Amino acid sequence: MDLELRHLKIVRAVADAGSLTRAATVLGLAQPALSAQLKRVERALGGTLFVRGREGVRATALGELVLERARVLLPAVCELQEEAQRFARQGAQGYRLGGTHGPLLGGLVDRLADEEPGVPVTTYTSWSEREVAGSVAEGRLDFALVGVCGESAPPEPGRLAWMEVARDPVHVMLAEEHPLALERAPRDEIELAELAAEAWTDVPGDGCFGDCFAAACVRAGFTPVCVYETDTASCVHLVQVGRAVGLCRATFPATPGVVTRPLAGTPLVWRHVLGWHPAARVAARAVEVLGHARAAHAEALGRAAGGGSALRAAPAPPPAPAPAPVPVPASGGLRPAAPWPAA
Repeated sequence: MDLELRHLKIVRAVADAGSLTRAATVLGLAQPALSAQLKRVERALGGTLFVRGREGVRATALGELVLERARVLLPAVCELQEEAQRFARQGAQGYRLGGTHGPLLGGLVDRLADEEPGVPVTTYTSWSEREVAGSVAEGRLDFALVGVCGESAPPEPGRLAWMEVARDPVHVMLAEEHPLALERAPRDEIELAELAAEAWTDVPGDGCFGDCFAAACVRAGFTPVCVYETDTASCVHLVQVGRAVGLCRATFPATPGVVTRPLAGTPLVWRHVLGWHPAARVAARAVEVLGHARAAHAEALGRAAGGGSALRAAPAPPPAPAPAPVPVPASGGLRPAAPWPAA
C-alpha cells in the first residue's frame, strides 16, 4: 500500500485525540473502521505507531517520527492547494473588487474603468467585512475595500495586507425639520448628549462599531432609546420622516430632506481600508489601486453633505507607499456587534 495524505491525517487525528474512540468521532468513522485503517498504515510503514492502553494511546518512537513529518507536510500541502486555487481563480488580468456599502466602491470602479478601458472590472458587495476579506484571502476577489471602526484591526490580519485609504469622523443625520437643524445660527458640531432622547437608525455590520457607539453614548451620559438596524435607503427614510436620527460617514452624499452634522469631539471615527493577498498576482498593482481609492474618497468627500469638516478632522493619508501590510493594532477584545455608519 502506498502512503497517502489521508493516512497521515489519520495518524495525526489519533495522536491529537489521544484515543481511537475520540479520533473516530472527529474523523466521522466507526472505531472498527479506523482501527483497520491504522493497522494498514502501520503495515505500510513497517512498525507500530501507537501503544494502546487503558488511558488511550501513546505514540511509539516510529509514531513520533511520522507525526513530526506529518505536521510539516499536511499544512504545506494545504497551503499549496489554497495557492493553486487562488492562482486559477485570478484568470484574466482584470480587477475583482469587493466592498461594503458606501460610495467608494463605485468611485473606484469608475476610476479604474477610465484609467484602463477594456480591462474587466467586476464587483461583489456584502454587509460583512469579514466575508469580503475572506473572499480575498481565498482568491475569489482581488481587493477588499471596506471600513473599520477607529483603530480596530481589519479582518484576516495574518493573511491579507492592508493599507489605509482615508479616515472620516462619523456624522449624525437629522431631518431638515429637526430642531437642531432649524437653529437660526447652525452650529458646526452637535454634542452627542443633545441626542439622548432620540431613536437611532443604522445599517448592519460585523465589526465593533455597535459597541463603540454604545460606549460613546454612555460617556455622554445616556443609553440609546432604540436602534433601527436596516438597509441604507430605509435609514435615510426614517431620518427624513423624523422617526430617527442616523449615523453616517463624512462621505454621505447630500440628500433631500436630510441634514448632516459632525459630532463634537469626534467620538467615533471610520477608517476606509484596502486589502489584498500579498501572494496574488494583483499585489503588484496594489499601490495603483490604493491611489485610485484615495482619489475616489476625495471625490466623494467633495460631493458630501458636510465634507469640509471631515477634512479638518482627519488629514488625508500620505501618498501611497510600496505595498506592505499596515501594522495591525490590538482589537482589545471587542465583540462583533451590529451597526456600521450608513453610506
